[in-house]
Amino acid sequence: MTLIDGKAVAATIKAEIAAEVREMIAAGLKRPHLAAILIGHDGGSETYVRNKMLACEACGFHSSLVRFEETVTEAELLDSIRQLNDDPDVDGFIVQLPLPHHINKQRIIEAIDYRKDVDGFHPINVGRMAIGLPCFLSATPRGILELLRRYDIEMSGRKCVVLGRSNIVGKPMSQLMMQKEHGDTTVTVCHSHSRDIAAECRQADILIAAIGKPGFVTADMIKPGAVVIDVGTTRVPDATRKSGYRLSGDVDFDNVAPLCSYISPVPGGVGPMTICMLMLNTLAAARHEYYPSGNS
Repeated sequence: MTLIDGKAVAATIKAEIAAEVREMIAAGLKRPHLAAILIGHDGGSETYVRNKMLACEACGFHSSLVRFEETVTEAELLDSIRQLNDDPDVDGFIVQLPLPHHINKQRIIEAIDYRKDVDGFHPINVGRMAIGLPCFLSATPRGILELLRRYDIEMSGRKCVVLGRSNIVGKPMSQLMMQKEHGDTTVTVCHSHSRDIAAECRQADILIAAIGKPGFVTADMIKPGAVVIDVGTTRVPDATRKSGYRLSGDVDFDNVAPLCSYISPVPGGVGPMTICMLMLNTLAAARHEYYPSGNS
């Protein structure tokens, strides 16, 4: 069994990005700039945005943070998005989710200029991804693909099972794993209404668990020699930790790992790659690799 070390891979990629940024600056190009909008004081969101800003520093990017209280109106948030859309120095930006209940998430996502949508959530980016056109890929699925590639894991022609059908992970992951230029696998998507999920999982050469249920994937669901990617990051109570909780993946790691050829842990697997792929998307935005410069 080989442990997939997302933290080490992410560090390598960030070093590669930093070297590329140094070359850009030496050539007289502007430094990439990522902005983030953060609403309220949710602990998880605060930590995630702080880690994104630290990653920007490691990659040599400019970063900026726009903060609002939870009482912000939708109109105020939309106005801030318009300002970032129109700011030529900002290459890409994110609106940290989740949003307060009084704000329409989809309206906010669609207000972002798709050429600055480095989260890859805008319908234009999602649509282009679905038909295989260049675009910003959602960070977590892109990070998973990068892990599989960097560990030289054979994908073409193999059976892949994706647990979960969320817009952020499950749906884009299944699309990418099916596409010839990415995974080139035969894909089955399982969800809360799927029948006999265990039987489906036992057929998987590559199992990607993104169902949000701690320890859901057990040893009896694993094909011997399978590659298992655990996307789950649920906080579960743990009195032995100073924080009072620990992060749990969707996979019963201790019992599943001995059966696998490769497995990603939680934490330290997919998580570090998600932020790293956001950095790659921002670099692509700064270089206008997918879309021409300027606003629509």
